[in-house]
Amino acid sequence: MKLGVISDIHGNLPALETVLEDMPSVDGLVCAGDVVGYNPWPAECVEIVREREIPTVQGNHDRAVASDDVAGFNGMAKAGVDYAREQLDADAIDWLDALPVERHVVDDRVKIVHGHPDDPDHYTYPREFAAGLLDEEELLIMGHTHVQHHAVFGDGIVLNPGSVGQPRDRDPDAAYAVVDLDDQSVEEHRVSYDIDRVVDAVAGTDLPSEIGERLREGR
Repeated sequence: MKLGVISDIHGNLPALETVLEDMPSVDGLVCAGDVVGYNPWPAECVEIVREREIPTVQGNHDRAVASDDVAGFNGMAKAGVDYAREQLDADAIDWLDALPVERHVVDDRVKIVHGHPDDPDHYTYPREFAAGLLDEEELLIMGHTHVQHHAVFGDGIVLNPGSVGQPRDRDPDAAYAVVDLDDQSVEEHRVSYDIDRVVDAVAGTDLPSEIGERLREGR
């Protein structure tokens, strides 16, 4: 079984559309959270994830938009939350609020969290990837850091597919992954998209311009 894995879309519609077009044939899709935040298309991104019925967990930006609580967020992150709350209708906000912090799919062979199995807000960088993160699942999927990485252990795979909408590993290309659960292999993918479209769209809002400009540097 092949599973397409995405995370940290962050309201970046051009990146999401390009990733979905670029993705090879898979048997299913999953998302490790943060559908919204930062970029100018929160409603459109939520709509795509909902229409495709992609199993998704709640990221910290999803939670902040649903709860209107931006404690600990910097200025850009707060601006993205405020913008998303203006753009989303009550039904979309309720959907974000109802997202679980942990999901099991494919007959419990796959566990999805946003930050860490024990703490949804913890940034689990590649140096922390270890077999001890795995429980009974064959594949543990995490997001949050926006850094693409995976590690294969005897008991399974630990994976961060990277960020669709705001990579932070100095590669501006949108990131995603494809996992073959049958042979326990991972393909990390990067695909370029129209960053200028995002920069122009940000300029047409009251969002900070750096939200768009930083995408050119993958940070």
